[in-house]
Amino acid sequence: MSKAKERSVLFGAIAVFVGALILGPMLLTAQPKAPPAVPTCEERTIQPGQSLPSNYLTVNVYNASKNSGVANRVRINLERKGFLGGYVGNNPGALQPKNVMILTQDPSDPRIALVAAQFKGKVEYAAADFDKRNGISVLVGPDFNGVDPKTPTSVKVKVPVEVCIPTIDLP
Repeated sequence: MSKAKERSVLFGAIAVFVGALILGPMLLTAQPKAPPAVPTCEERTIQPGQSLPSNYLTVNVYNASKNSGVANRVRINLERKGFLGGYVGNNPGALQPKNVMILTQDPSDPRIALVAAQFKGKVEYAAADFDKRNGISVLVGPDFNGVDPKTPTSVKVKVPVEVCIPTIDLP
């Protein structure tokens, strides 16, 4: 091989090495592009006189009793009535309902009233003492009386009500 070819191969190898030294760490530490924000729900307003159906409401159920699986069974029963099943777990707060407690600042809200109507027995209302998830949060106590299968699953609203209906991407 001639000296000119040897030099060009050597300079080429040096160029590749220097390029790898510079670009390698940049490629290893580069942050991926964030995916575009996709709305998780579709905002809708139910106007006065229109019906608010149960399938527009997500209900999170927390077990405030010592009985295992109560929150999950309540969520399943509410899903059978058309409600969207939300989070299920143990009560992370200190509130202790006897039967059922709905965490809200406004018990007269039609969304709250529709969920409350689904339960047998007295329903209590209180402000949340933990960070709630999106949707309506329900605590189920040790004296839980059950979900009433005969109650209506929609209510006509008297004031405009904002709902956020989860979006689902289908293939």
